[in-house]
Amino acid sequence: MNHQAPPDRKADEPKTLTKPTREEAEAAVRTLLLWAGDDPDREGLLDTPARVVRSYEEFFAGYDTDPVELLARSFEETDGYDEMVVLRDIRLESYCEHHMVPIVGKAHVAYLPDGKVVGISKIARVIDAYAKRLQIQEKLTAQIANTIESVLHPKGVAVVIEAGHQCMTTRGVHKTGVSMVTSRMLGAFRHNDATRREFLSMITSPRGSGEG
Repeated sequence: MNHQAPPDRKADEPKTLTKPTREEAEAAVRTLLLWAGDDPDREGLLDTPARVVRSYEEFFAGYDTDPVELLARSFEETDGYDEMVVLRDIRLESYCEHHMVPIVGKAHVAYLPDGKVVGISKIARVIDAYAKRLQIQEKLTAQIANTIESVLHPKGVAVVIEAGHQCMTTRGVHKTGVSMVTSRMLGAFRHNDATRREFLSMITSPRGSGEG
């Protein structure tokens, strides 16, 4: 008797996940402590499972945040402003999806408005929404740029991320002082050399003495 295989799930169809309870998550941490060779019942580790679960809620808060919704409110009263908007040196903290260790660095974001702008804190929140997930830097860079483009419809978007990866510095090859740089250029930043050079110049120029 032939049994028909179930249809494959579409690539863009999100998989339904069943989230474990807090108690199950804490039990998993206890298991890891045992596997590492320590006693989860000793005094110093008694509260560690609960602390780790609480920290995970902060580390991976991006799964509960909709980046598109963050950019939904924009402003059109710009008096015709159509020059580059640049945010540089935005601190970024993420976690490598291969080893679950930190990725720490900074992001630089620019866009060329086409009639509307968005509050600058929203850009930083979009970065956090994607960074506070298990990530690879290449995907993170593209997600930030693509979302800004799809919601604001600017003339161009540029994102550059510089970050250190602890999966390389604290394990494996143990190479410290190494930064990974990724970029995503869309619209005018991709097709106009002068626009791209202006952006890169702005994020690499010396910081003014008035900055805190």
